[in-house]
Amino acid sequence: MFDGERPDHPVFDGDNHYYEALDAFTRHLAPALGPRVAQWCEIDGRRYHVLGGRVSRAVTNPTFDPVAPPGALHDYFRGNPEHRGPLEFLSSREPIRPAYREPSARLAALDQQGLDACLLFPTLGMIYEQPLSHDPEAICQLFGAFNRWLVEDWTFNVEDRIYAAPYLTLADPLWAAEELAWALDRGARVVVMRPAAPTTCVGRRDPFDPMFDPFWQTANDAGITIVVHAADSGVCSHGYAPDGFAATFAGGWKPTIKSFAIEQAIRDYLLTIVFDDHFSRFPNLRIASVENGAGYLPDLIRKLRSTADKMPGHWKEDPVETFRRHVWINPFWEDDVEEVAGCMGPERVIFGSDWPHIEALPEPLDYLAELKAFSEEDRRLILNDNVRQLIELRPT
Repeated sequence: MFDGERPDHPVFDGDNHYYEALDAFTRHLAPALGPRVAQWCEIDGRRYHVLGGRVSRAVTNPTFDPVAPPGALHDYFRGNPEHRGPLEFLSSREPIRPAYREPSARLAALDQQGLDACLLFPTLGMIYEQPLSHDPEAICQLFGAFNRWLVEDWTFNVEDRIYAAPYLTLADPLWAAEELAWALDRGARVVVMRPAAPTTCVGRRDPFDPMFDPFWQTANDAGITIVVHAADSGVCSHGYAPDGFAATFAGGWKPTIKSFAIEQAIRDYLLTIVFDDHFSRFPNLRIASVENGAGYLPDLIRKLRSTADKMPGHWKEDPVETFRRHVWINPFWEDDVEEVAGCMGPERVIFGSDWPHIEALPEPLDYLAELKAFSEEDRRLILNDNVRQLIELRPT
């Protein structure tokens, strides 16, 4: 429980997670599809998911019971002042808390944490599209089943306080549009995707290719925010490090460029959405980048300005202004928030704690310390008003 001084306004956490129920991917999946899509196996007494016939070891214990406590790696990401080995931070485990899997318990946790509301995202769900990229139909089967579990166990809106986001993939353009319509019919206020070029039945494609227009048109017309969340985006290390999503500290630890894969994925995604002039075709779109960090932002803005100078006439307006109008940024809690606000304006910065993950803040309101330099008005924008604006549907 946060025991510091709480702000005198509501706080809306823009990045919370659940730990999936054991049958989250299989409850609504036809049993015959298990070997092709997802099923459980047991190896040496430990349970793992099998995705597309291959054992996934991306998460050491995908049952999450026991699990490391929230913010276990906080001091590591704060700069590791005691110079501890990374695995030392993960030695403690606890039984899974009800708040990680039950709406009523999560509401109680929000009260204890001093939070008015939160956006709620997958954990395993954010890393299970890439292992099935060889089979786009299987991806859609997996996440169709997953979304029906989600609406059954959590709903998409718990008492106007917990807004769970269904996961969408562009692996099949028609499925994406139909699944978005299904989610909208059931009250979704945001949806979540990974920052990646999807693999379709005709190969890997730019997510802003016209073949995906039915999806983007549905999102544009509904005025729903698309959250692009950190994920396994299939970023290639080009031989400098092993590819594939796995725990950074598995089998020991050393510096590797994989540490920057998240930022590379979102940088390429956001540059491309502007380069493709996507917002001119879909002017009602709002994109929120969540848990992707923000260290790349100054360079991204320089690249947009440089490209505009080199290719005059490509855009009808300054691409940086277009970017700032349509995109919201949730920095890592350890990022320089003043720099992010300088790049985007404080009205485009959103607070997110990543609770209860090991990379999270131990208590969401610990983030208040990062905002001391901001005015009271700007703190309220970052801590509440900006996220609250994004959950309001804005149909054309």
